[in-house]
Amino acid sequence: TFYAPGLGSCGTDATDDDFVAALSKILFDATGSANANNNPYCGRKAFRQEGGGGVTITIVDRCPVCKKYDLDLSPAAYNAIGDADAGRIPIKWSWL
Repeated sequence: TFYAPGLGSCGTDATDDDFVAALSKILFDATGSANANNNPYCGRKAFRQEGGGGVTITIVDRCPVCKKYDLDLSPAAYNAIGDADAGRIPIKWSWL
């Protein structure tokens, strides 16, 4: 799915036009980092793939409702690979 970014859990501001994502709370919280701004996933790059296209995104936030390996994308990242009307779509992604 996609969400409206702003000041994320990583302590950085992002806009709808940025290629960013929120990582599931399950993975984000598993690091045990007491300060979310210092979470090792913050700023990490991933490649999100759908069909024949894909986008590189940066983790800037935590998704409280995502399943373990789901990503919540900014509108720009989502629209680059999917139709906003589709809502939740199957994803494949990997760390860069």
